[in-house]
Amino acid sequence: MNMTPSHAIPTPWLIQGGMGIAISNWRLARAVSSAGQIGVVSGTAIDGVFVRRLQDHGVDDELRAVLDTFPVASIVDDALRRFATVRRVAGTPYRSLAMLSDRSPRRAFDMVVLATFVEVALAKAGHGGLVGINLLTKVQIPTAASLCGAILAGVDYVMMGAGVPTHIPGVIDDLAQGRRTTLPFAVTGAASDHPASSMSFDPEPYLASSSLRRPKFIGIVSSHVLANALFKRSNGPVDGFVVERPNAGGHNAPPRGAYPLDEHGAPVYGPRDEVDFAVMNELKVPYWIGGGVTNADDVREAQSVGAAGVQVGTMFAYCEESGMEPSLRQRVLAEMSHQVIDVATSTTASSTGYPFKVVELPGTIADPSTYAQRPRRCDLGYLREAYLDEDGATAYRCAAEPLNIYSRKGGHLEGAEATTCLCNGLMATAGLAQVRPDGYVEAPLVTSGDSINDIAVLLVGREDYSARDVINWLDPARTSPRAADHAEVATPVA
Repeated sequence: MNMTPSHAIPTPWLIQGGMGIAISNWRLARAVSSAGQIGVVSGTAIDGVFVRRLQDHGVDDELRAVLDTFPVASIVDDALRRFATVRRVAGTPYRSLAMLSDRSPRRAFDMVVLATFVEVALAKAGHGGLVGINLLTKVQIPTAASLCGAILAGVDYVMMGAGVPTHIPGVIDDLAQGRRTTLPFAVTGAASDHPASSMSFDPEPYLASSSLRRPKFIGIVSSHVLANALFKRSNGPVDGFVVERPNAGGHNAPPRGAYPLDEHGAPVYGPRDEVDFAVMNELKVPYWIGGGVTNADDVREAQSVGAAGVQVGTMFAYCEESGMEPSLRQRVLAEMSHQVIDVATSTTASSTGYPFKVVELPGTIADPSTYAQRPRRCDLGYLREAYLDEDGATAYRCAAEPLNIYSRKGGHLEGAEATTCLCNGLMATAGLAQVRPDGYVEAPLVTSGDSINDIAVLLVGREDYSARDVINWLDPARTSPRAADHAEVATPVA
């Protein structure tokens, strides 16, 4: 198996953030890539997203064209037989995949490879632009299979955060060479040399080409300290960074060291968390700055300190091409027109323990009354914690599952009472809410950056906007990025 090196490609000034579960879907990534920037698909829970889409929509001509290019037809046939032969009736439960574990059969990983391949291939269809995939280091089990599917589809960039993934560059090298690869697997109670503390993946069953291209690897970090560590300790090349500030949406890195909470329970960041861009520039690889970027002045400011450009999520999350459930997206935009929308940083919402941004919106899981009505359960399991049980076997627990079960598994109850099921909540936000047999419908959970209200500048004189409008508004070449010039931006782009 020959590997084509990472191709010489231009460095766009904009990376569209890889958001949530299916918010950064292939339509959004395609729109951004077609405009000459880096469009990014979210790889989180992509197998679950894929099978729910099949149940709702079946296979149209565009999807069929992509499925026909997947190297192993039998895997496609199996997926369609299981999930696309009968349409789901609205208001009835989705048929679900079994939760992934280190002991899952190959058929389960086949679905991850296929789903990721489809998402990337659809994003790349019809243009020659650049497409990346965003994965979370915390979501360990499907990582290699997701990377395999993305590389098969010709992904240009791999972005990873929520951890320090020093092993991923080497994994990318292995997969692009068609070699079996081994990844560390964090198991609470198991030493790093314990047999349970690693997982292997063989791409050979999925290969039909003798030449795969290695995508560039971009580490998502919160500080120059982490960037330096990732750059020097990784087992392969790190091709760049996104430096994500704590006002960005989704998961945030916690402050360095011990830290206080403010009057709202949010972590307080201090001088140790400030980024030294001189250190970033010394690494001699491109980097983009994310968090709170809402106009062209922000882009120019990032470039003035040496960044290649910016990463932007929240503005794209509410555009026409976003994967957010349409009525929910329109509701947020409508509320934005007459009131300030509040975003809270919760230290307990995510079972990962990382701070997590939530939009305080009635009827969503961030609403205390809605949260109180939801029965606690963990049945998607992407954020479960692996641990060694009393018999020394690998088992799984989640702070979002029923507290008595979590406690029986050795979980610490402190803070768990306020933990949210991100998996089900974010699925609902993407319009893929599970319906329970008793009729209960999973409520959405909306995450956004602190600057969500700045989106209002794109809504002057209209009720919606496109990904192209976002790019035009942020373009650092614009002579006047402020409100006085936004009649031009507010004109819908054909």
